[in-house]
Order: sequence, then C-alpha cells, then structure tokens
Amino acid sequence: MVLPGLIFFIVFKYIPLAGVVIAFQDYNVFNGIFGSKFVGFKHFYNLFTYPEFLRVLKNTVLISVYQIVLGFPAPIALAMLMNEVRRMFFKRTVQTILYLPHFLSWVIVGGLVINFLSPSSGMVNDILRWLGKEPVFFMQEPGYFRSIVVVSGIWKEVGWGTIIYLAALAGINPELYEAAEVDGAGKLKQAFSITLPSLLPTIMVLLLLRIGNVLDLGFEQIYMLLNPLVTETGEIIDTYIYRIGLLGGQYGYTTAIGLFKSLIGVILVVGANQLSKKATGNSIY
Repeated sequence: MVLPGLIFFIVFKYIPLAGVVIAFQDYNVFNGIFGSKFVGFKHFYNLFTYPEFLRVLKNTVLISVYQIVLGFPAPIALAMLMNEVRRMFFKRTVQTILYLPHFLSWVIVGGLVINFLSPSSGMVNDILRWLGKEPVFFMQEPGYFRSIVVVSGIWKEVGWGTIIYLAALAGINPELYEAAEVDGAGKLKQAFSITLPSLLPTIMVLLLLRIGNVLDLGFEQIYMLLNPLVTETGEIIDTYIYRIGLLGGQYGYTTAIGLFKSLIGVILVVGANQLSKKATGNSIY
C-alpha cells in the first residue's frame, strides 16, 4: 500500500534534487548539466544585489504575511460558526456553497474577480456609482492589488479549509459543553474555554506547515491577476521565476532562487516547530 506513494516521491521529489547543481552553473540547455560551466555562488550573489529580486522578495513576504494573518484564522472562525448550526439541511447546503469555489480553477476565479472589479460593468463599481462616487480602476492600482489577492484567495479556499477543523470539532466530547452550560457558560465562553483549546493541536500543525510555505504563494492566482501596471507591488517569486527563467532562459539564476526558497522554508519550519514545542507542547515532529 505504501509502495505507490513511495515511488511517487522518489521519482518526482528526490530524483529531481540532482538538478540543484544547475544553481551553481551557467546552465546551457545544449551543453546539459555535465557540459555547463561551473560558476560557484555567482547566482546567489546576484540574488541579493539585484534590486528587482529584493522588490519581488518583499512583495512575496508581504502578501504571504497578509494571507497568514487574515486568511489562516478565517476557516477556523467559519468552522466554529458552522459547528453551531443545528439544522442539518441548512448546514449541508451552506457547506456545499462554500466548498464550490475550491473546485474552480484560478482561470475562472481570476476572470470573475476582474469582471467584478471592472470600472465599466463591474458590480463593485456599480455600487460606488449608486453611492455617488467615481468608479475605481482596482486592477490598475498598485495599492489595491495585494488586498485583491488576499481577499480572493480567502473567498476561494475558506470553505475547503474548514473541512479539517470540522472533523476536529466532531471529536470534542459533547459532555464538556453540557458541563459548561450547567456552570452557566455562554456560547462565547464555551468557544474560548473548550472549542479553541481542543482545536489548538490541529491549528498548530497547519500553521507550522503554512509557515514553511511562506515564500510559496502559488503561481496561478498571481499570474491571472497580474498586469504591467501593478507589477511593482504584485510580482512574486513564482511569477519572477517564470518571467526570468522560462521566458528569459536564465535557468541557473532561477534554480538558485528555488533553492533559496527551499532553504528558507526548511529553516522556518524547524524554527517554528521548536518554538511551538516549547510554548504549547504541539509540533509536527
């Protein structure tokens, strides 16, 4: 039973690690790995001397922090609210509606976001006109782009993210809530005294995994929403690698960026895991 998964990781995760050597070469597709010139840490030096990369790194970190601060608690709060619904038909209907955006590709969701925010026919600007205000070119304003990314990401994934938390909530002993009610605890007190402490192990594991991917925002969402007018605040490492590496042919430089991302992810996971183990007693290993 384990063999198929083991083969998958060996073929698609471990064998490709040999390609990391490209980060230390001026790689040429015609010469291959063994024929390309070895340049040592040249590409890593360029990472921190190119102002363009530092700007992209700043954008990536800021958007990721916004997603953690605003997006990570969203499914927790939604799961706790859904757990209080007692009418099963209504609960299942709402869950289905909330799960649906997860199964839509970013091509579809990106198109919906662009249409909603359109200055000529978008619903948001129609509301602004109704309030007597001028339409706003949201998708062309650098100051709005990060907020659009975070909000659209939450809308798409918040329902799907509740699945794990609802499963954890189902495992809480109902007698704890009954005892709390006898003691006079209201719903809010029960949430902070019973629900959240019971969810803490699950929350910490998922938070640690999310911290490890702080530089990995995902290519599809940003690529679909990005345009030349918002590149200054919207371009992230993944789209930068696509533009410089695949389109520009700088394979060694972009491989170095990928290796840098992986090392930062490992350091963050190990550090956050040790901190969580000491502070809460919960960890992923």
